[in-house]
Amino acid sequence: MGTSSGKVLPEPSKNGYFCLINSVVNFKKQETDKENCKEKQQAWLWRRRSDRRASRRAISEEVKESVHLEERMTNPNAKFRAKFDPRVTARYDIKALIGSGSFSRVVRAEHRRTRQPFAIKLLEVKGREGHEACQSELGVLRRVNHCNVIRLAEVFETQYRVYLVLELATGGELLERVIARGTFRERDATKALMMVSSGLRYLHTLGVIHRDLKPENLLYYHPGQDSRLIITDFGLACWENKTTVSFQSRGDTAVMTQDADFDSVDVEKSCQAKDWAVRTLCGTPEYLAPEMLARRPCSSAVDMWALGVITYILLSGSLPFDQSSRPRLFRAILRGSYSFHGDPWKSVSSLAKSFIDRLLTLEPEHRMTAEETLKHPWLVSMAACSSNKNLHRSISRNLQRRASRASSRCPSSGSTPGSRISMRSGSRLGSGPRLGLSDRSQCQKIAA
Repeated sequence: MGTSSGKVLPEPSKNGYFCLINSVVNFKKQETDKENCKEKQQAWLWRRRSDRRASRRAISEEVKESVHLEERMTNPNAKFRAKFDPRVTARYDIKALIGSGSFSRVVRAEHRRTRQPFAIKLLEVKGREGHEACQSELGVLRRVNHCNVIRLAEVFETQYRVYLVLELATGGELLERVIARGTFRERDATKALMMVSSGLRYLHTLGVIHRDLKPENLLYYHPGQDSRLIITDFGLACWENKTTVSFQSRGDTAVMTQDADFDSVDVEKSCQAKDWAVRTLCGTPEYLAPEMLARRPCSSAVDMWALGVITYILLSGSLPFDQSSRPRLFRAILRGSYSFHGDPWKSVSSLAKSFIDRLLTLEPEHRMTAEETLKHPWLVSMAACSSNKNLHRSISRNLQRRASRASSRCPSSGSTPGSRISMRSGSRLGSGPRLGLSDRSQCQKIAA
């Protein structure tokens, strides 16, 4: 009987190959998972680092903002410096905001190299109105050079802003100086009026009409007794007639010369010449000449009328035309009804009254010119034949009474004296030197 001694080997499993493949695949999958995990971990680390950096930046911004807010609280003018062009701040150190108007700001600045003080007037020229206001003032300031007229040092222009660097007047306004003095006599008045008349003679020779002459726009250059008085604020100025020539100053006189760089187009835009002047009613009501209210063509004579009003105030502390409403005020101006009654007119000389009478004349052609005022006996003699009485007490008392009446009137009524006619109302921020601020934009248009 035969038997088989061979072993029967088990049949290879069909899953063995697949197990091997699965092992390899699983190994590769583990490696891939590890790589993906590492990438995710790195990405998470990067995100975390980015979040930390963003957090640090946010904290830094918050710190900067808090420092900025603290600086703004301690220094209210700090936020204003950011509005200045880098070219301006590179040359001038902005010190303080002096005042502001609808289209303008004025700051006190100091030249970084010479340490000389200046006033920088920032004019916004985005709209048509701001552009007109800028062109008016800039057109005049670029062409004037006189000791009794504000001087333009340089100009910086951008697309929407113009920076006028002007000499800084630190001596205060005309009436502020009068009040601050312990004594004030006719002789003191003539000194101031001679300087104003000299400046007006120069401006009128050039063909410039100021149109907003008043004590607030007459500033002393420095606090000393020998300070010169300068005319400021040419935002409402216009040209008496069109011209294509420029002028150079020699002392108090203006010499006409041809100017190769004279831009007649600029004059056309900035001044609008006599036609524009005839069709607008601009200025401060109490100082408006009758021809302006009567819608007649105006000339440099309107400045001489304003000089008469200023002289009246300077000698008495009161206005020649002072009414509770504008209609009554305008009627009084058109009639030319004023008087020399009350204190201190009994102590004022007849020559001083004659000087005022020849300026507050209804007919512009009969009104004294700036040249004629400088030849008037009262100014020529420096009031030598006038009373030497101290007018300070009467002037101060009358000014205080007028200020009290003005403050008691409702500001919204539109009848408060001293404010410009629905136009540039420059507000004064704090005390110190200032420039007249103005925006010619809102001049009332009057049909011819």
